[in-house]
Amino acid sequence: MSLSIHQLKPQSVFYYFEEISKIPHGSGNEKAISDYLVAFAKQHHLEVIQDAAMNIIIKKAASPGYENAPTVIIQGHMDMVCEKNKDTVHDFENDPLQLRIIDDMLYATNTTLGADNGIAIAYALAILAATDIPHPALEVLITTEEETGMGGAMAIDPSHLKGSILINIDSEEEGHLLVSCAGGVRTKHILPIVWEDIQENAVIYAIRIRGLKGGHSGMEIDKGRGNANKLMGRILNDLSTVCSFQIIDINGGSKMNAIPRECDVLFAVAPGTEEVLKAKVEEWGLLLKNELRTSDPDVFIQLDELNRAIQRVFSPDTTYKAIASLVLIPNGVQTMSMDIPGLVESSTNLGVVTTDQEVIRFESAIRSSVKSLKYKILNEAKMVAKILDCELKADSDYPEWSYNPDSKIRPLFQKVYEEKYGKEAKIIAIHAGVECGLFKEKMEHLDMISFGPNMYDVHTPNEHLSISSTERTWDYLLAVLKEIK
Repeated sequence: MSLSIHQLKPQSVFYYFEEISKIPHGSGNEKAISDYLVAFAKQHHLEVIQDAAMNIIIKKAASPGYENAPTVIIQGHMDMVCEKNKDTVHDFENDPLQLRIIDDMLYATNTTLGADNGIAIAYALAILAATDIPHPALEVLITTEEETGMGGAMAIDPSHLKGSILINIDSEEEGHLLVSCAGGVRTKHILPIVWEDIQENAVIYAIRIRGLKGGHSGMEIDKGRGNANKLMGRILNDLSTVCSFQIIDINGGSKMNAIPRECDVLFAVAPGTEEVLKAKVEEWGLLLKNELRTSDPDVFIQLDELNRAIQRVFSPDTTYKAIASLVLIPNGVQTMSMDIPGLVESSTNLGVVTTDQEVIRFESAIRSSVKSLKYKILNEAKMVAKILDCELKADSDYPEWSYNPDSKIRPLFQKVYEEKYGKEAKIIAIHAGVECGLFKEKMEHLDMISFGPNMYDVHTPNEHLSISSTERTWDYLLAVLKEIK
């Protein structure tokens, strides 16, 4: 007999997770869920602040006996990464997520699940709604646009918050306590398009890359997974050595902070090149199958001849610069930490390529736990742009979160974990941005930690959440709150 979500434990947590899943809440589309949180607070007679950025702060007084305990901020973000495969029919602006249970895992149906970071909201609302959970005074802080540059955290007015301890619930491995993270900056490499009329009798083809795993551009950047945009650059560069062609458009990836799984290029060639094209695409299909046999065994390349009325194509110079941009823009792991074995120290991800009527945009997410290396990668990107007569824009620059050797909340989390589970929690630093760096910059006094239940394949349509881990992590959180006095 299959379970329904209403039978899952903790019941209140999964109830609120399901409620959140009914409300579209992709980055930049958070007003509805922000308003839902305001309505929740009012329904439960709690103080609530909704700022201009749609961030939410909900305050709840301490339980009896905890009046003198330090105020705790429970923090997460309300936006989710909206990813689906191209053949999936789902409107992230309007459609609810379709939840499904397979064994111990909760999935959406062919879309991202939004457990990153809906689980933080579900935990927080379950605590706020409860009358039988002992806890210090609470300030629940739920931010917007975390996934697209941490705009909500940047907009937070620290005067609204009095807490001295911040518990971030935006981590994805049970038993791992996050104490440091990378900073980052987003870049847009912008290539102006010079168009020209398509040659008479030109044949239109599309090359499509499919079957890559993708994943989170911080957490999975060290897995060696193929980046569809970078792979397309290599294919086109090689193709240019055997035949002349002009690009019509390039589009790949959909989120800067997700390793792109798919990329399409539309181009025009002279008649009579079909055999050369087929041979070259077949060659690259075999080459990538070999290169990515461990990380992306299902990768494939598709060549399609299209019957379309195309009026214009990129000039040869724009075609060359587009290919050169794909090839030369920095991507992947740049340095590994010498202090923490296995930790990526700096990286960059060419996540999105889009073509419109005037320009091609190449959008990257740079990450580093060392500020100077972040700007080293940024400067390399600027030089590539200058060489190719492109504009380079940088925004969403956010700071790293440095390890605090004097933390009081970290040893408390460690103590409670060992008491509950008879083993030590693992202290980690990650190569991904969490909002703690920004909060530390705004509120230097904060003592912070991040944790969460087991999630898998985050930022992909295969994202799933462990049900049993969600329950254990809930029990762990309540045990920690009980100990803060």
